[in-house]
Amino acid sequence: MLLVPIAALLFLAMRLLPPPEGLDAEGWAVAAVAATMALLWLTEALPLPVTAMLPFVALPLMGTMKAGEVAGLYWSPVIFLVLGGAILAVAVETHGLHRRLALAIVRRAPGSARGLLLAFMAATALISMLVSNTATALIMMPVALAIVMALGEPQALDGSGPAEERLGTAMVLGVAWAANIGGAGTLVGTPTNAISAGIVERSLGLKIDFLTWMAFGIPLVVLAIPLAGLVLVVMFRVPGERLDRAQVLGVLGDAGPLTADQKRLLPILALLLLGWVLWPLAAAALGLPAPDDGVVAIMVSLLLFLVPAAGGGTLLHWKDARERVPWDILLLFGGGLALAGAITQSGLAGWIGGQMAALGGLHAVLLALIVVAVVVLVTEFASNVAAASAFMPVVAAVALQTGVAPLPLVMGAAFAASWGYMMPAGTPPNAIAYATGRVTIGQMVRSGVWVNLIGIVLMVGVSFVVGGLL
Repeated sequence: MLLVPIAALLFLAMRLLPPPEGLDAEGWAVAAVAATMALLWLTEALPLPVTAMLPFVALPLMGTMKAGEVAGLYWSPVIFLVLGGAILAVAVETHGLHRRLALAIVRRAPGSARGLLLAFMAATALISMLVSNTATALIMMPVALAIVMALGEPQALDGSGPAEERLGTAMVLGVAWAANIGGAGTLVGTPTNAISAGIVERSLGLKIDFLTWMAFGIPLVVLAIPLAGLVLVVMFRVPGERLDRAQVLGVLGDAGPLTADQKRLLPILALLLLGWVLWPLAAAALGLPAPDDGVVAIMVSLLLFLVPAAGGGTLLHWKDARERVPWDILLLFGGGLALAGAITQSGLAGWIGGQMAALGGLHAVLLALIVVAVVVLVTEFASNVAAASAFMPVVAAVALQTGVAPLPLVMGAAFAASWGYMMPAGTPPNAIAYATGRVTIGQMVRSGVWVNLIGIVLMVGVSFVVGGLL
């Protein structure tokens, strides 16, 4: 709690100091709020949603904005996208479709240790595109650990043990990494994506819908999964010899036939994907307005409370949604939007961009590499949503003022906010992997640094290639 009074002192000091040259009092007041929130977010001295409420208190009290104006900044259609996606994810977990999908992919994996590792990572990444990366890691880690226990004795943490033990370390890290990477594939893969998209729209007026995000995210996932798997194979010397396939299949078990509730849930998920992917295309072809992704998500999620379940009731009960939907993330999201809106409206964004005008002389790709590397470094020590909430308004300001194409720069930074692989605190799946006791900090750092370096190049490369095609 020592950091809370330090943050308060920072706020008071900035309020007492005169504004820097070129920035008016209103922009300087917003800068004080932004710096205080960034410190509290990045250190997590207060719960993240608590910090998110500060703009509604501070901005009206300073006379910078009226309370009604600030309250309006807290809301965005993207919030409904996050809410609808979270409700659907709860239904997927409740009825076990995630496990069925994982087993179906892994059961068809090649019989070698390397093939099993890559198949398990592919399955994890695929699930993580629709279920949060944290939930995906929690779902897949027990299955991975069961396989590891069936293949060998508990591992030697220095990585010098037999092949089965080294595979165990690689599997644990592979699940965590794949959950993070897969979450980058879609707008609902992790709350960080939607937060970033909302801040970009609020700051730049640039709408990143579900299809646009997928155009960037899917190529990144397709490239990153095999490269991350290769890092694990090399770092932990995972063998290429074949495994006892019957033993592995015995651990995975049999998913059995589809249950009645799973059969009723699958058409709803198909309807969601059709609404996100095909409806906008059909609307454009017919000259009709395209539906917002949030409208589609809420419309389809409402069906879960209407379609009857086999055992009585409906496919999803509000009690489950109330308890398992991340309502705190919605408030945190609102705080990030409010801060981004205040930074833009007060002129602070323009001033920040002006101070970084010298970077405009750099090549756009070099500028993006610098920005992405900084965000990756920060997210190793701060939560993903905190890094996105604190840095995306600044990145948007830099894109606006330096004259570079904004979409590749902001997409690279948005991906970077979830790209921390060296430390347990980098992402929740990292912490889950570390908590298994099968991976040391040293192993995580030595292998994760390569994924970070590869990812920086991949994120910038994919963002500029895809951005140039759109």
